[in-house]
Amino acid sequence: MKTENNKFAKAEMLIRKPVSEVFQAFIDPEITSKFWFTKGSGKLEQDKKTEWTWEMYGFSLTVTTHVLQENKKIVIEWGDPDETTLVEWIFTPLNENETFVSITNSGLKGDADKIIDQVRNSTEGFTLVLAGAKAYLEHRILLNLVLDRFPKGLA
Repeated sequence: MKTENNKFAKAEMLIRKPVSEVFQAFIDPEITSKFWFTKGSGKLEQDKKTEWTWEMYGFSLTVTTHVLQENKKIVIEWGDPDETTLVEWIFTPLNENETFVSITNSGLKGDADKIIDQVRNSTEGFTLVLAGAKAYLEHRILLNLVLDRFPKGLA
Protein backbone atom coordinates (compact mmCIF):
# COMPACT_ATOMS: atom_id res chain seq x y z
CA MET A 1 0.00 0.00 0.00
CA LYS A 2 1.55 3.23 -1.13
CA THR A 3 0.62 6.64 0.19
CA GLU A 4 -2.56 7.37 -1.71
CA ASN A 5 -1.98 11.11 -1.95
CA ASN A 6 0.54 13.77 -1.08
CA LYS A 7 -1.23 14.61 2.19
CA PHE A 8 0.90 12.77 4.73
CA ALA A 9 2.96 13.17 7.87
CA LYS A 10 6.35 11.57 8.41
CA ALA A 11 8.75 11.00 11.30
CA GLU A 12 12.06 9.12 11.21
CA MET A 13 14.73 8.08 13.70
CA LEU A 14 17.84 5.94 14.00
CA ILE A 15 17.56 3.40 16.83
CA ARG A 16 20.80 1.69 17.80
CA LYS A 17 19.40 -1.81 18.17
CA PRO A 18 19.04 -4.79 15.80
CA VAL A 19 16.09 -4.62 13.39
CA SER A 20 14.41 -7.67 14.97
CA GLU A 21 14.33 -5.97 18.39
CA VAL A 22 13.03 -2.68 16.99
CA PHE A 23 10.35 -4.43 14.91
CA GLN A 24 9.15 -6.42 17.94
CA ALA A 25 8.88 -3.19 19.95
CA PHE A 26 6.16 -1.98 17.56
CA ILE A 27 4.15 -5.22 17.26
CA ASP A 28 4.28 -6.43 20.88
CA PRO A 29 2.19 -4.33 23.30
CA GLU A 30 4.28 -5.57 26.25
CA ILE A 31 7.12 -3.49 24.78
CA THR A 32 5.15 -0.74 22.99
CA SER A 33 3.39 0.14 26.26
CA LYS A 34 6.75 1.29 27.63
CA PHE A 35 6.86 4.23 25.20
CA TRP A 36 3.46 4.78 23.51
CA PHE A 37 0.04 3.44 24.50
CA THR A 38 -0.58 1.83 27.90
CA LYS A 39 -2.40 -1.34 26.79
CA GLY A 40 -2.81 -3.43 23.67
CA SER A 41 -5.22 -6.34 23.23
CA GLY A 42 -2.51 -8.45 21.59
CA LYS A 43 0.40 -8.48 19.18
CA LEU A 44 -0.19 -7.07 15.73
CA GLU A 45 -1.10 -9.79 13.22
CA GLN A 46 -1.75 -9.36 9.51
CA ASP A 47 -5.46 -8.99 8.63
CA LYS A 48 -6.45 -8.81 12.32
CA LYS A 49 -7.86 -6.05 14.50
CA THR A 50 -6.12 -4.97 17.71
CA GLU A 51 -7.23 -2.46 20.34
CA TRP A 52 -4.77 0.09 21.70
CA THR A 53 -5.56 2.04 24.88
CA TRP A 54 -4.09 5.22 26.35
CA GLU A 55 -5.43 4.86 29.90
CA MET A 56 -4.13 8.27 31.02
CA TYR A 57 -6.43 9.90 28.44
CA GLY A 58 -9.37 7.46 28.72
CA PHE A 59 -8.98 6.74 25.01
CA SER A 60 -8.93 3.53 22.93
CA LEU A 61 -8.96 2.80 19.24
CA THR A 62 -9.05 -0.22 17.00
CA VAL A 63 -6.28 -0.74 14.46
CA THR A 64 -6.44 -3.12 11.52
CA THR A 65 -3.12 -4.55 10.41
CA HIS A 66 -2.97 -4.77 6.61
CA VAL A 67 0.72 -5.59 6.13
CA LEU A 68 3.14 -7.30 8.50
CA GLN A 69 6.47 -8.15 6.87
CA GLU A 70 8.78 -9.31 9.63
CA ASN A 71 11.64 -6.89 10.33
CA LYS A 72 10.69 -4.84 7.25
CA LYS A 73 7.27 -3.22 7.24
CA ILE A 74 4.01 -2.70 9.13
CA VAL A 75 0.91 -1.02 7.69
CA ILE A 76 -2.13 -0.37 9.87
CA GLU A 77 -5.40 1.48 9.34
CA TRP A 78 -6.81 3.49 12.23
CA GLY A 79 -9.03 6.42 13.11
CA ASP A 80 -12.72 7.23 13.16
CA PRO A 81 -14.68 5.00 10.76
CA ASP A 82 -15.34 7.87 8.33
CA GLU A 83 -11.81 9.30 8.58
CA THR A 84 -9.37 6.39 8.72
CA THR A 85 -5.73 6.88 7.76
CA LEU A 86 -2.89 4.49 7.03
CA VAL A 87 0.24 4.33 9.15
CA GLU A 88 3.28 2.65 7.62
CA TRP A 89 6.48 1.73 9.43
CA ILE A 90 9.57 0.91 7.35
CA PHE A 91 12.48 -0.72 9.20
CA THR A 92 15.86 -0.37 7.47
CA PRO A 93 18.79 -2.16 9.10
CA LEU A 94 21.95 -0.09 8.63
CA ASN A 95 24.10 -2.78 10.20
CA GLU A 96 23.54 -5.55 12.77
CA ASN A 97 23.01 -3.05 15.62
CA GLU A 98 21.35 -0.03 13.97
CA THR A 99 17.87 0.34 12.53
CA PHE A 100 16.42 3.37 10.76
CA VAL A 101 12.66 3.62 11.37
CA SER A 102 10.41 5.67 9.11
CA ILE A 103 6.74 6.21 10.04
CA THR A 104 4.33 7.73 7.50
CA ASN A 105 0.69 8.58 8.23
CA SER A 106 -1.17 8.99 4.94
CA GLY A 107 -4.69 9.45 3.63
CA LEU A 108 -5.36 12.62 5.60
CA LYS A 109 -8.60 14.29 4.53
CA GLY A 110 -10.30 17.64 4.87
CA ASP A 111 -9.73 21.26 3.96
CA ALA A 112 -6.24 22.78 4.01
CA ASP A 113 -6.45 23.92 7.66
CA LYS A 114 -7.62 20.49 8.83
CA ILE A 115 -4.89 18.69 6.88
CA ILE A 116 -2.19 21.06 8.19
CA ASP A 117 -3.44 20.38 11.73
CA GLN A 118 -3.40 16.60 11.14
CA VAL A 119 0.11 16.70 9.63
CA ARG A 120 1.42 18.76 12.56
CA ASN A 121 -0.21 16.54 15.21
CA SER A 122 0.82 13.29 13.53
CA THR A 123 4.41 14.37 12.89
CA GLU A 124 4.75 15.59 16.49
CA GLY A 125 3.11 12.47 17.90
CA PHE A 126 5.20 9.99 15.93
CA THR A 127 8.38 11.95 16.68
CA LEU A 128 7.61 11.56 20.40
CA VAL A 129 6.87 7.85 19.90
CA LEU A 130 10.19 7.32 18.08
CA ALA A 131 12.15 9.30 20.70
CA GLY A 132 10.50 7.27 23.47
CA ALA A 133 11.23 4.01 21.64
CA LYS A 134 14.86 5.04 21.16
CA ALA A 135 15.31 5.91 24.86
CA TYR A 136 13.64 2.69 25.99
CA LEU A 137 15.29 0.30 23.53
CA GLU A 138 18.79 1.80 23.74
CA HIS A 139 18.90 2.73 27.45
CA ARG A 140 15.81 1.16 29.14
CA ILE A 141 14.69 4.65 30.15
CA LEU A 142 10.95 5.45 30.33
CA LEU A 143 10.67 9.08 29.23
CA ASN A 144 6.84 9.28 29.52
CA LEU A 145 6.74 11.53 26.46
CA VAL A 146 3.22 10.55 25.40
CA LEU A 147 1.95 10.73 29.00
CA ASP A 148 3.50 14.16 29.58
CA ARG A 149 2.44 15.66 26.22
CA PHE A 150 -0.99 16.59 27.62
CA PRO A 151 -0.59 16.94 31.40
CA LYS A 152 -3.65 17.20 33.62
CA GLY A 153 -4.44 20.79 34.59
CA LEU A 154 -3.66 22.35 31.22
CA ALA A 155 -6.57 23.39 29.01
